[in-house]
Amino acid sequence: MDNNKIVPGYWRWLEGAGIALVVALLAGCATNPEYDDPRDPWEGFNRSMFEFNDGLDRAIFKPLAKGYKAITPEPVDKGITNFYANLSDVGSAINNLLQVKLQRAGTDVGRVVVNTTLGLLGFFDVATNLNLPRYHEDFGQTFGVWGAESGPYIVLPLFGPSTGRDAVGLVFDWLADPIRYVSTTDGLRFALLSIWFVDRRADLLGASRLVEQAALDPYQFVRDAYLQRRRYDIYDGNPPPEPYEDVLEFNPDLLGEEGGVDPEAPAEQGPGPAPVTQ
Repeated sequence: MDNNKIVPGYWRWLEGAGIALVVALLAGCATNPEYDDPRDPWEGFNRSMFEFNDGLDRAIFKPLAKGYKAITPEPVDKGITNFYANLSDVGSAINNLLQVKLQRAGTDVGRVVVNTTLGLLGFFDVATNLNLPRYHEDFGQTFGVWGAESGPYIVLPLFGPSTGRDAVGLVFDWLADPIRYVSTTDGLRFALLSIWFVDRRADLLGASRLVEQAALDPYQFVRDAYLQRRRYDIYDGNPPPEPYEDVLEFNPDLLGEEGGVDPEAPAEQGPGPAPVTQ
């Protein structure tokens, strides 16, 4: 059976969650006069979803990540992170090509070739030592470069901060994800995704601490950081001025590579920028 023609149970669940999300949006997304940020017209819904995700994280994902961190030797943890980073370089190469950033696309391809061979399937990041820098491009950024507006800010179940444009980009990111094609069975695919998720969450264990220390309103902090980070990513670190620049001083190092708040970032790094939108 062609694994790419079926939808594993996990993804059927996500489809159901997506349908429920659309229904919720249609039913309850009218702008609440209590909230006045034009970038976030569905703030009431988004705050509820933020609390839901946070509760789920505290109850399940954060303890799981802490346990993983406690039992996994540092070299193994680093190797697993490198393995998934190598897979993500494939998507970055595709998006750099679509954005006509040919030199960057070539660098991404070079990284994949070097790390997959000399780096033993990516467990060792040999390419960085050979002065092949890593870029982080995704379809949300590509759509932004092509001129698509970010659309309203939205907090997705499990996935967290996003925008209309980035939510569509997630679908294409998944379609281009090598995990879809290197997995020979649904079980292997689910295992690879699960390990990636736990490893990613473990790498971000400092985020909740950072948000708690730096923000009176964690929701607003994460939203503003995410929107600034995505804007920063789309313009390759040199965004034009925009009306909300004074909301948060931008420090790109504060946030994780994928656009979310970087939980391991030390508090003294100051507010950051994402996940992760204009």
